Amino acid sequence: MSKIHVFVSFDIEHDGELYELLLEQSRSPSSGFAVLGGSERSAGTDVGSASVRRRIREADQVIVICGKHTEASTRVSAELLIAREERTPYFLLWGRREIMCTKPIGAKASEGMYGWTRQVLQNQFTLVSRKADADAAAESVRHATRKR
Repeated sequence: MSKIHVFVSFDIEHDGELYELLLEQSRSPSSGFAVLGGSERSAGTDVGSASVRRRIREADQVIVICGKHTEASTRVSAELLIAREERTPYFLLWGRREIMCTKPIGAKASEGMYGWTRQVLQNQFTLVSRKADADAAAESVRHATRKR
């Protein structure tokens, strides 16, 4: 299986070290994922910059690292909205074991946060990979049907 390309959304002001931990984990040959980029400081009120939108669109999946102050981060909420608009799958990752983590504004009440373990990440990447394979097969069938 090829590596899943991810965009990482996180609260820059409070959870930068969590992003660094995920980057470090992605560098392991057996990680199953590569980080295309992550949240970035933006000038003024431009929280959803064109470059962030492009990187989210190009990603196979978005990982939203949730920390104590995530619900107050307009940046993370904007990135979650962009992921939905671009139809990029995402999941919420519980970033800190020792404290209560919060979901970004805009996250659905039914969306849970996954514990940060290697197995959870692998399971999420496997789901995305299987869906991509199924979508490609369906597109192939549609294409073959149109040619008839």
